[in-house]
Amino acid sequence: MNTPVSSVLMFLAAAILGALGQFLYKGGADAADGGLASYVLNPRILTGVVCYIAVMVLFVAAFKRGGSLAVLYPVYASTFIFAALISLAAFGTPIKPINVLGMVLLVGGMYLMGR
Repeated sequence: MNTPVSSVLMFLAAAILGALGQFLYKGGADAADGGLASYVLNPRILTGVVCYIAVMVLFVAAFKRGGSLAVLYPVYASTFIFAALISLAAFGTPIKPINVLGMVLLVGGMYLMGR
């Protein structure tokens, strides 16, 4: 079964939104004071939840168009790359050579899974 490019692009968009959701969760957790209301009513956390809902909608839409799990889920694994880049930009978290190697291996694995 061939995987449509549109399904792959939806999973790529989901990966970016998933990484953004992680960033928003971290920012929201940093701003929360530990009380339940500080989590439930936190705009960053709520926006992160919206990102994850969008991820699930993109998953369903991509699967509806067709495609192989073996192709699509490795694309979503690029979330880790996007999260590292967002963390670098937002928090100054360094990306070490070993991290770059892991990213290269991840992209190589995505390519191989798609073949």
